[in-house]
Amino acid sequence: MTLSIVPLAIGAPQIILIVVAILLLFGGKKIPELMRGLGSGIKEFKDASKEDSTDNKEKE
Repeated sequence: MTLSIVPLAIGAPQIILIVVAILLLFGGKKIPELMRGLGSGIKEFKDASKEDSTDNKEKE
């Protein structure tokens, strides 16, 4: 008996379950605030990584 590693396949039922769990935990009014914060965090991360790559090009 061998163990195989099954890739994490996320389908529609899993996504629906995750969305329902998030709605139950945070409520409908808090979700837009969370998404706004997540979006601004991703934007800051991308900006910082762009700055880092331009710093590396200047050093070369």
